[in-house]
Amino acid sequence: MHIDELQSYIADLLSVDQYKDYAPNGLQVEGRSEIKKIVTGVTACQALIDRAVELQADAILVHHGYFWKNEPDVITGFKQQRIKKLLLNDINLLGYHLPLDGHETFGNNAQLGKLWGLEDITPTPGLVRLGKLSEPMSINAFNEMVAKTLNRPPLHLPGGPKKVQNIAWCSGGAQGYIEQAIAWQADVYISGEVSEQTTHLALECGIHYLAAGHHATERVGVKALGEHLAEQFLLDVTFVDINNPV
Repeated sequence: MHIDELQSYIADLLSVDQYKDYAPNGLQVEGRSEIKKIVTGVTACQALIDRAVELQADAILVHHGYFWKNEPDVITGFKQQRIKKLLLNDINLLGYHLPLDGHETFGNNAQLGKLWGLEDITPTPGLVRLGKLSEPMSINAFNEMVAKTLNRPPLHLPGGPKKVQNIAWCSGGAQGYIEQAIAWQADVYISGEVSEQTTHLALECGIHYLAAGHHATERVGVKALGEHLAEQFLLDVTFVDINNPV
């Protein structure tokens, strides 16, 4: 398919225009016009670009792309090396940030809720979600389930009850939304990263906090979107997971 057709389809699917974001959503670096093979990944780092070149990809589709607000405008150093390799190999780079967190089917948060078997998910105006387990389980058992599904043991800051059922979550660097989870009287709040003050809030407000990894909580959306594109347009799509402990 043509690159214009691909980015137009994704823009409509993810309702890109509804988001005020920190980076441009859509085509960020232009390559060849005909798309047959796509590599998906979390971040457009050098290792992902190198792998895309090895796989002879026509496009790279990521959650974390380039040209973030407040970063230097000049294209030097590592940024120059990344973009140079994309241009030399005629590879398109497409990035989708908040739209790929918030989509009700392919978004990171929707996919995490599905992964953990959460039910009665409450529609919210923002990115944070609230759902519940079908039956209460011990916090240790829930912690183990999160670790198994994300292939990464989360950092657990205890503060809530021994048995949990009401779960709030938001992927990535969304630790600041713990106060929303507290207002919802959630038993657990899960995000990717953690801040120093999160420990005190969890203890003082009676909630468990799981820092499950920024990268780990944001693998699921771009992978699901890539699988959808492969099925919808018969494209060759490969998810490449570049390890990141954060």
